[in-house]
Amino acid sequence: MEPTTAPRIKICCIASVEEARLVISAGASALGLVSAMPSGPGPISEDRIAQIAATVPPPIATFLLTCLQDADRIIEQQQRCGTNTIQLCDRLTRGSYQRMRQAMPGVRIVQVIHVMGAESIEDALSIEDQVDAILLDSGNPTLAIKELGGTGRRHDWAISRQIRERLRIPIFLAGGLHAQNVAQAIEQVNPFGLDVCSGVRTAGALDEEKLRSFLAAAGSLG
Repeated sequence: MEPTTAPRIKICCIASVEEARLVISAGASALGLVSAMPSGPGPISEDRIAQIAATVPPPIATFLLTCLQDADRIIEQQQRCGTNTIQLCDRLTRGSYQRMRQAMPGVRIVQVIHVMGAESIEDALSIEDQVDAILLDSGNPTLAIKELGGTGRRHDWAISRQIRERLRIPIFLAGGLHAQNVAQAIEQVNPFGLDVCSGVRTAGALDEEKLRSFLAAAGSLG
């Protein structure tokens, strides 16, 4: 049976305490705080991430977006930033998810899968039992300058639908979402959550009108 509740909404690229308060008051249930990345919008300093995360009340989720691939370095970064969720925008090459769980009790682990083709289905299935959720995004980590999200592009939602149908853990959908296509995204993929950055911004700045339009179209306006 398809769930009938509105998807959770994560607003990414939060840059200030004021933006965090605005998106929470509008109805978002999660904030994305972007640390240093090889490309893409929204990175802020770890000090600012920690400042913002400290002001966010439960049960709002604070996602630390990291491009680090070493489990021990990710653990250290989370401890500096104080978020309750880690979003791994690249694959681990050193250490393990188990190591992170042991070192960060209570911190959720979300792995990004960059949907580039049907092989992404097996990629997602291979880590299902090791993470709390998977975020399906548009990007290309094989480029010389990696794209690890924030592209503003849609990927193939048919593949995302297949991943969502085959996995038992929550799926977030990201990549090119905005108020005009979010209802279609929900209908086609039916994700647990939606993740948006550029679709609620104008010239890089959070746009309250676009934010409220997006939340209303997604059925999540506070």
